[in-house]
Amino acid sequence: MIKRYLKAQKSFFVFGLLLLIGLPYSNQVSIATPRKVKFFGTHQSPPETPLISSEKNVLLVGIKPYLGKEIINDQKSPSLRLVSIGRNLILKDANGVIRKAKEINIGWRAQQLLNPKVFVRNKIGPFASFESAERLANDLKDKGIKSTIAHPLDWEVWVSGDIEIPPAIKSTYQKIKVSKLVFPYLDGSDGKIALKGPISLQAPDGLRWEKGIYLGPFSIQPDAYGSWTLVEHVPIERYLNGVVPYEIGASSPEAALAAQAVLARTWAMANTHRFKVDGYNLCSDTQCQVYKDPSKANLKIKTAIKKTTGKILTWNKKPINTVYHATNGGVMASVDEAWSINQVPYLQMRLDGPKHWASSVNLPLSNEKYLKSFLFSKSEAFGSDHPLFRWERTIESSQISKQLKKAQKVGSSFYPHKIEVLRRGSSGRVTSLKIEGKSGSKILLKLDEIRRVLRELPSTLFVVKEIKEGKWLFSGGGFGHGAGMSQSGAIELAKKGWTTKQILSHYYPKTKYGFLP
Repeated sequence: MIKRYLKAQKSFFVFGLLLLIGLPYSNQVSIATPRKVKFFGTHQSPPETPLISSEKNVLLVGIKPYLGKEIINDQKSPSLRLVSIGRNLILKDANGVIRKAKEINIGWRAQQLLNPKVFVRNKIGPFASFESAERLANDLKDKGIKSTIAHPLDWEVWVSGDIEIPPAIKSTYQKIKVSKLVFPYLDGSDGKIALKGPISLQAPDGLRWEKGIYLGPFSIQPDAYGSWTLVEHVPIERYLNGVVPYEIGASSPEAALAAQAVLARTWAMANTHRFKVDGYNLCSDTQCQVYKDPSKANLKIKTAIKKTTGKILTWNKKPINTVYHATNGGVMASVDEAWSINQVPYLQMRLDGPKHWASSVNLPLSNEKYLKSFLFSKSEAFGSDHPLFRWERTIESSQISKQLKKAQKVGSSFYPHKIEVLRRGSSGRVTSLKIEGKSGSKILLKLDEIRRVLRELPSTLFVVKEIKEGKWLFSGGGFGHGAGMSQSGAIELAKKGWTTKQILSHYYPKTKYGFLP
């Protein structure tokens, strides 16, 4: 059952908050002139704290990360404004400070350390996704090298600075000196009161946040980078109220909504370790599943979730990584076309449409001649009414140059001159793209990095041709990585009368649908 699985993942749920000491407030407290530098590990480790929710199967979801980060760089940091939807909020800290109010404001202050800390590590990355970072971390583990996956801005893998990284892996040696810590304080009409962790927040009628309503309870806790996170402790079934309508659309047919609920539940269970380094499980943006305003879930959504309560997809008795996307353009991607991870039997390249249509498609689509025929011919694929089932994008050198610089791939003098597809996967998706500069320098973009850098592209299922010097036309299909369930395909199948189980079996063959063994 889910309860047993989550209990086994306890270390992923129990993180975070115990601060050092709460001092009388000043914008920057100086204890003394630093006298001695101490060397620590790779990062600041959030201390443990007990769960503050009495409900079962609770996820820790970061709804506002990196709080107070500006203070680290001697800049002013925005306050955290917490507003109740009804009755008073109740904030408690470890010193016995209790604040009951409809609105609570928390500011941030710097505290100088008597003895600065130095964290030494080899940084590998950035990676375009957690999945690619995890693949590298697993490869290192196979070599006996311990590592940590982090997300200070992009996904990175950290290895202790005293460990030699294999030559084939590009890494950067970092020595991070921490001479001050960031702490919260209550900012109210009665002055500024320093807070000591653990910090909890109860919202009896809900917390108004980002134009939504969240029930909590909440914690305010430090992360691995010196900043803080507002975390909601939310039961997994309630969590789905904030995921399903935003991932597939509240007006979708019930069977498609139920399929999305199963995928969201399964994905959450399979990814509870995603933000382990920061003391919580999942984020609330596109680096995880979009999670926002659970109060907007209508009766149709809640019914679909309730009908599948506790049900997930498993393979080898474990929750699978239920990736999904908007539309696959008529062909499902093998998972290793999307990310640098190992293939799995349930995420393989397959045409996504009726058998008579699929049998008429020339394969392999890695052959560009066949791919062009596939993209430019009339399609009977499932979900072909999606607006991005087929698309075109015109991109100029100046745009590409700007995006490459932003991704720190090139210097200021790089000017794209030639674009060439070097390799395609079995579904025809580009897995290696070469961009050549006028000076002869070359940049290789691979897998999910392609869309991460060239953000105008809805997918990597495309062909490209030069229209004129410095201008290219990308013609493609699909929106998203293409692996797993096509949401537009699931909606069409549901309208055709397919059941939730049939839809899931179609997109994730060889998996089992039901309760966790």
